[in-house]
Amino acid sequence: MKRVNLGGSDVEVSEICLGTMTFGNQTAEPDAHAQMDCALDAGITFLDTAEMYPVNPVRRETIGLTETIVGNWLARTGKRDRVEIATKITGPSQMVRDGAPYDGAIVAQAIDGSLKRLQTDRIDLYQLHWPVRGSYAFRQNWNYDPSKQSKQQTLDHMADVLGALTAAKRAGKIRAVGLSNESAWGLARWCDMADRVGAPRMATIQNEYSLLYRLYDTDLAETAVNETVTLLSYSPLAAGLLSGKYSGGAIPEGSRAAADKASGGLGNLGGRKTPQGVAATEAYGKLAAEHGWDAIHMAIAWQLTRPFKVVPIIGATTLDQLNHLMAGLGKPVPGDLRKAIDRLHKQYPLPY
Repeated sequence: MKRVNLGGSDVEVSEICLGTMTFGNQTAEPDAHAQMDCALDAGITFLDTAEMYPVNPVRRETIGLTETIVGNWLARTGKRDRVEIATKITGPSQMVRDGAPYDGAIVAQAIDGSLKRLQTDRIDLYQLHWPVRGSYAFRQNWNYDPSKQSKQQTLDHMADVLGALTAAKRAGKIRAVGLSNESAWGLARWCDMADRVGAPRMATIQNEYSLLYRLYDTDLAETAVNETVTLLSYSPLAAGLLSGKYSGGAIPEGSRAAADKASGGLGNLGGRKTPQGVAATEAYGKLAAEHGWDAIHMAIAWQLTRPFKVVPIIGATTLDQLNHLMAGLGKPVPGDLRKAIDRLHKQYPLPY
């Protein structure tokens, strides 16, 4: 598998990343270990996790369990030097530290906590899961209000956190740093502040990106290209919507929507499963079939055609699902299909 560098850092990873957010909830530990074995055999060396995982749903009693499962796999297999590990500190919107925002001191503590759970001496990519000032991710764009933000407080926070990240990198605890659920303004300010205080620059930004959700394409893409930042795209299948398995209102057993409903949620895939989203999914599925493609394979392969650096994060509940995902890797998207995808995007520009 092709290998790429994350942003301007020296961290080299596989061009596809394995996401682990279901490990410990929908995916039991033995199955999670089997997935990591299978991914590594296929050349996927890049694993992404977070201190708040598993999700669907997030529960206080399972915070950190996914990192523990990944750490157990590293200890069992002895393959730490064959993989790159990314993890994240939780932002104030999640059930960690009672919702308190992180600062430099908390970042230092969280890094040590992740290292312990992962049973390793280093984290290849350490990410800030949410901006403390707020975010428009996860459908918050429809009523996003940044008017109460304080620019100076934000800049002071960035300098404080970057100080902790600098110390951790000097100590060998982390190799590179990144963001998640950030905006173009936030990404630019993090990069500027890093230059100002002599801290490591952000190498990555992990934001949602798929055929159905392309907010990244304009201001964020321009910022990332000019600041040499790689997109780690999460939900490239729109939380499974683009697989077509929810067609006709179906909610398959063991699916993300089923898990959400079982825990008292709406089962709408975090707001993605809308009438417009379903219609767009059906259109992309039809397009894939017309060109002789599997819809899942098309959705992942298309990401690697973008005019900016992107590493898609693929994730699966079961090993069979992962094998199906990986079966389409490495297949180039022909020009006529890319043009047809562009036409559909204009027809369904923001379906959820």
